Order: sequence, then structure tokens, then C-alpha cells
Amino acid sequence: MVTATDPVQVAPDVYSVLFENERVRVLDVRMRPGARSAMHEHPDSVFYLLTPMKAKFTAGDGTSIEAEFPAGVVWRPAEAHSVENIGATEMTAVAVELK
Repeated sequence: MVTATDPVQVAPDVYSVLFENERVRVLDVRMRPGARSAMHEHPDSVFYLLTPMKAKFTAGDGTSIEAEFPAGVVWRPAEAHSVENIGATEMTAVAVELK
């Protein structure tokens, strides 16, 4: 998945590819407190949050929601958004994007 809204392309300081084949892409995700990503999209994905996460998600239409997740596994359906880490600590995760 390399598109204009590929998270690895628009936010390389946050997302890096650990593994990719024809069925999945595995990303290392690291976001410092106060950091923001540009608008990007993910296919259906499983995120394994290694640390708790408090973030503001903004959709393409400009609507925003704040969400807090404990460390652990989170399922996310396909979506487009920008993200801001509004927590006090770095957020780290492993994302498995389904193709």
C-alpha cells in the first residue's frame, strides 16, 4: 500500500515498516507527546499498543474525537485520519494492516 495517504509516506517519523508481504504489512508506531501525523489512511488493522495511548483523531471532514486506550490489542476498521498524541508519554505500538 503506497498511496498519497500512506502513513509511512506522510509520517515517517511515526510509522516504519517492519514486515510486508501480499497479505499484511506490519508497522512500528512511535509517537512522542504532542506529536501529530498528517492525514493518512489504514486498511482494517490490529494495533498492539505496547503503552497506553491518549490521542485526538481527526477525520477528513474535520470532526475530531479524543480517545484513551490501555496497553493491549485494539481492532480498527479501515479509516482515514490524522492523529495527535495528547498524552504525557510516548505512544508505541505494532500495527498489522490487512491487505
